[in-house]
Amino acid sequence: MELEQHIKIAVDAIVFGYTENSLNVLLIKQKYGILKNQWALVGGFVQDNETLNNAVNRELQEEAGIKVNYLEQLFTFGDKLDRDPRFRVISVAYFALVNSSKLILKADTDAEDAKWFPIKELPPLAFDHEEILQTAHQRLKNKLTYQPIGFDLLPKEFLFSDLENLYCTILEKEIDRRNFRKKILSFGIIEETEKFSPKKSGRPAKLFKFNKLKYNKLTNEGFLFEINFA
Repeated sequence: MELEQHIKIAVDAIVFGYTENSLNVLLIKQKYGILKNQWALVGGFVQDNETLNNAVNRELQEEAGIKVNYLEQLFTFGDKLDRDPRFRVISVAYFALVNSSKLILKADTDAEDAKWFPIKELPPLAFDHEEILQTAHQRLKNKLTYQPIGFDLLPKEFLFSDLENLYCTILEKEIDRRNFRKKILSFGIIEETEKFSPKKSGRPAKLFKFNKLKYNKLTNEGFLFEINFA
């Protein structure tokens, strides 16, 4: 039987950033087509001569002018036949975590603008990107409790209170800060530096840093990072 198939493959990237008490998402404004001026996730079609991973990294560079260190394949979206009004498209979604304070956004190619939005203040999104974003948000919440991915959202040196606030913000709940601190420090994967916070108000507090090499070594020895919240 002859196969007739006209399906296009796309990639979409949900890029999370964090500022004080706010989880943010990177969106781009469409420059062309029937969805012109609508906000959407970074993404586009996979070229014939590239891998999925290369495609999503290319789109991040072209549409927002950024490179990311943490990138993970999330899910494939294609059950809705009309998810793209132009033609049949299956999208392979990725989610990324960045220290957004260090990134300079630069919209290019088919993006009119690139901007961070607080996850609770999003504009209407094109295609099924709201569903994709919700899936990524839930994955982030879940993964935060069994992998130390929160450090990818923070500067290399941070206040312990910043780490506490990050968990509270993303999980959308208060945590027992004393037990949280005791638990995190017991892992031995963050180190207190000799540097103090540049913040002027209150008593000076020392900065901490995540020791990724030690975490990887412990993981290879069977260590499990796990934080349970009631």
